[in-house]
Amino acid sequence: MRSMTSRDAGHDPGRDARADLISYLDFHVEAGVDAALDEAPHDRFGEAEAAAPQPEPSPRRTPPPAPRAPAQARNEAQDEPPADDPFRRELPSRDPPSREAPRTYGNAASAKPGEAADDARARAAQMESLDDLEALLRGFEGCGLRFTAKNLVFADGNPQARVMFVGEAPGADEDRIGKPFMGRSGQLLDRMMAAIGLDRTGAYIANIVPWRPPGNRNPTPQEVAICRPFIERQIELANPELLVCLGAPATQTLTGTKDGILKARGRFYPYRLSDGREIKALATLHPAYLLRQPVQKRLAWRDFRMLKAALDAGR
Repeated sequence: MRSMTSRDAGHDPGRDARADLISYLDFHVEAGVDAALDEAPHDRFGEAEAAAPQPEPSPRRTPPPAPRAPAQARNEAQDEPPADDPFRRELPSRDPPSREAPRTYGNAASAKPGEAADDARARAAQMESLDDLEALLRGFEGCGLRFTAKNLVFADGNPQARVMFVGEAPGADEDRIGKPFMGRSGQLLDRMMAAIGLDRTGAYIANIVPWRPPGNRNPTPQEVAICRPFIERQIELANPELLVCLGAPATQTLTGTKDGILKARGRFYPYRLSDGREIKALATLHPAYLLRQPVQKRLAWRDFRMLKAALDAGR
């Protein structure tokens, strides 16, 4: 038999279990999970389909009591307590309990992604002003991000400006304040605009997704597809001369290119409006990426010089 070593004697299974649990929680935090919505997962699509109205049970008929002998009826009447007896106890009902419909996040859980995107497109097309579009988004329940975000992040700046910047999605600072590009990336964007003579009074700023994804994760393709009709209508109503796509998600969503941002940046793409007109869309690097990769600021500076030349040429 092998003798117990000092290493075996100091082994604590409980400590290993705690370490595994902490590692498991750290993995979920890094993956973007920052809130526990319930103790167990739910199939929201299945619950919505199963929430059909249940038919009410038909009333049961009680058979008439059998005739009793006079002596038996008299004895039972003596044994039965009076109606006002405080010790009288009612038997519980045997009818099945009513089934409550499962709670869901508005229409986001029951609608398929394609149906939600079609609904968003039809409703966005009816909006005649930016204020109407913002009010529509505040009441829209077709995207689940609306229920995990604190605020709608619609836009900032001047909607009458000649240039419109479009990013990906709000972060924690933007979600708290309710305006796009309010954190460190927003401060860098302000400095980049100032370098070519722009500020927020001369630019209009928005995102392709107006709600913050949990944990600052990237929006899913389904979430982008649902929100895309709103940013497209927002661009049409703002009617800028030039569009600036900040980062790969905005560039790929609005221009249709499949190239990565390092390959797509520094080029003007045609962006077609619903009335058939075309405006130029410049692809460039997102300020958040530049904060992680400061050496790439030289590429962004080249792109903003192109933007400055295009604005000067259009005067």
